[in-house]
Amino acid sequence: MAADELTGKQKRFCEEYIFDFNGARAARAAGYSEDTAKEIASENLTKPNIQAYIKELEEDLGKTAGISRLRVLKEHEKMAFSSIAHLHNTWIQRKEFEELSDDQKACIAELSYQTRVERINKGTEDEALIDVDYIKVKLYDKQKSLDSISKMLGFNPPDKIDMTSGGEKVKGFVLNIKPEENT
Repeated sequence: MAADELTGKQKRFCEEYIFDFNGARAARAAGYSEDTAKEIASENLTKPNIQAYIKELEEDLGKTAGISRLRVLKEHEKMAFSSIAHLHNTWIQRKEFEELSDDQKACIAELSYQTRVERINKGTEDEALIDVDYIKVKLYDKQKSLDSISKMLGFNPPDKIDMTSGGEKVKGFVLNIKPEENT
């Protein structure tokens, strides 16, 4: 592994470099001097062990970012099996946002809030205007997550591939191979 041959600063330089391929910025972020950042970056990028480590990081960006198939699957699981009922105490009374778990919060795609002035007890002595809060909660699409989970786990039927050319069937050909004559 190329990383074993590098100093801590060099590793950090490589890890920073793959974000935007700006050597001077990566050198500064790795702890090199502001005055020598450009020179250090240029020098580092010519070293074979640094080039190898950068290539290694680039080839497995998922690993570098800490993203795995399992992590993606777990995120889809949250959304696929979420329910608006999890956000309420009763069918009308919703839970306070602070009471929600991180997983429940992660399933919320959109929150919108509106206060309306409404008249109560119309036509009576107790008629009054009050402020009524309306909160709309939209969750992420469950079906999309279920479809993604099914695809990731191989539950879907195989995809059909159309082997045509311009809507026409591809015509076969015959390959005639004559055996070599022994002389």
